[in-house]
Amino acid sequence: MLLAIDCGNTNVVFSLFDGEANKGEWRIETKHGRTADEYAAWFSHLLTLDNRTLSDVTDVIIASVVPVITDHLRRLSTRHLSCEPMIVGEAGVALGVTVDIDMPSQVGADRLVNAHAASMMAELPAIILDFGTATTFDLIKKGNIYAGGVIAPGIHLSASALSAAAARLPEIDIVPFGADLPVIGRDTKAAMRSGIFWGYVAMIEGVITRISNQEGASLSVIATGGLAHLFAPHIPQIVMVDDQLTMRGLVHIHALNKG
Repeated sequence: MLLAIDCGNTNVVFSLFDGEANKGEWRIETKHGRTADEYAAWFSHLLTLDNRTLSDVTDVIIASVVPVITDHLRRLSTRHLSCEPMIVGEAGVALGVTVDIDMPSQVGADRLVNAHAASMMAELPAIILDFGTATTFDLIKKGNIYAGGVIAPGIHLSASALSAAAARLPEIDIVPFGADLPVIGRDTKAAMRSGIFWGYVAMIEGVITRISNQEGASLSVIATGGLAHLFAPHIPQIVMVDDQLTMRGLVHIHALNKG
């Protein structure tokens, strides 16, 4: 079975696939000091609960935006899983996407994987909207061309920074909200909720509109990431929400390279 690993700035996600069927998914907080042996002990224990062992893993593919952790995950694969991992972004790993920006090496592996997945799922051109540690917008043009994007602070990051920087502003939870949430808050928490929720809705709608105007085309918008389901009902441009976009992309990239 294929182990697909997506290492982001907040969590490292392990997904086990039999073909394209997801047989299990586990996540652990991103922590720079965690070693390959610690990952192996943690993952082995979780597999045991699912009546599986490390020996069930025959292939590994990794997308990582944290280089120091990439090295630990590589050692996990070679030392504990007895296979050489396929690492997105390394020479020889075909992505099925042409990167057309000034400095291709700066594009995060997860964004390229998402671009590959979107090119197989949606009519192009399209925008991938990812609600992660950062809120990112990526433009995929016809011909499977990654043409660049927009990076904004993530919603959790913005909410935490707001309360941390102002002594009298409390922390607020990011929870589902309805269309009846008032724009004008009548107390501090209500005003902060409006700023976070409607502020991000307006920002996202505005950026999508500006990208569409710049491209002179109507663009499909695919949303992914943990908060996509909360915000999608309030953003009409979003035509699809797919929490598994990155994992689908990893599975397809692995298949592409295996022929």
